[in-house]
Amino acid sequence: QVQLVESGGGLVQPGGSLRLSCTASGITLDYSAVAWFRQASGQEREGIACFIRNVVTTYSADSVKGRFTISGDNRKNTVYLHLDRLKPEDTAVYSCAARSSTYGCHGYDFHYWGQGTQVTVSS
Repeated sequence: QVQLVESGGGLVQPGGSLRLSCTASGITLDYSAVAWFRQASGQEREGIACFIRNVVTTYSADSVKGRFTISGDNRKNTVYLHLDRLKPEDTAVYSCAARSSTYGCHGYDFHYWGQGTQVTVSS
């Protein structure tokens, strides 16, 4: 059974940073495409980036460019999303998703999803 668990969310002040983790069981992330998404209240899900063996495909628009980065740790079977210079408009539930790397990063049709972690940016 595949399970993805996100962690690291919370309340942070504008300008602050967070590191979100996506830890997998039942699937080896080194052989997977792993993506991060976010969904703010009342808005559609937004893709941020996808990661396959240290190669990153950026989904998101200029709103997060240069502030969010993705990385992985194969030993921990974990993919991270580093959030820097956070803004109130970054407030959302952040989720990770995975599928076999053979499917690549094109499109949002991922097979496995985590439950999400809340990020709130507020002073």
